[in-house]
Amino acid sequence: MPMNKTSKMLQYVNYRMRVTIQDSRTLVGTFLAFDRHMNLVLADCEEFRKLKTKKGSGGFEEKEEKRTLGLVLLRGENVVSLQVEAPPQTSSKPTLPQGTGRGVPAGRGMGMPMPMPGLTGPVRGLGGPAPGSMQPSAAAPPMGMGMGMGVPPPGMGMGRGMPPLGMGMPPPGMGRGAPRGPPPM
Repeated sequence: MPMNKTSKMLQYVNYRMRVTIQDSRTLVGTFLAFDRHMNLVLADCEEFRKLKTKKGSGGFEEKEEKRTLGLVLLRGENVVSLQVEAPPQTSSKPTLPQGTGRGVPAGRGMGMPMPMPGLTGPVRGLGGPAPGSMQPSAAAPPMGMGMGMGVPPPGMGMGRGMPPLGMGMPPPGMGRGAPRGPPPM
C-alpha cells in the first residue's frame, strides 16, 4: 500500500529534526507541524552556522556558531533537506491527548453548584429600575398599532412623508444629485 507525502511526514511529528535551508544554515528543533507548502513549525529551535574566518597563514578556519531561536515558522520554499536527529522524548509530565479540541464538562455528575447568596444579582431597591417599571403595561398599545394606518408619527408633517423645512433637511438646491427643474438664470 503506497504512502503519500503527508502520512510520511506525520510519522515524524514530535521528533527532533535537523533542517538544512538554502543559505546553508542548519536548524535543529522539535518538529511540530507542516502544511502542503512544506512550511515547518519547529519548537525549541537552535540555529547552526558555519563561518569561515581567515587564519594568519593565509588559510581558512571553519567555526560553527550556535544561536537559540525558540519557536520557528520556516517557509517551505527555503527548506533543502530534513533529517531525523532524535526520536520524540518520553517525559513523565502529563500531556494532552492529540486530536481536535473539544470543550467537555469536567464535572463528575454532581451538577452545577448554586451561587453564594449575594452573588446572584442586584439587591432589591439598590440600583437599576424598579421591578414593575420594566414590565409591559396593558394600557399602552404596542408601537405602530395605536395610531391609524397611514398617519405619520408625532412631529412629522402631513406633507409627502418629509419633515418640515428646517427639521434636519438641507435647504432647497443643496440636496444630493442634480437639482430638479430648469437651471437658475
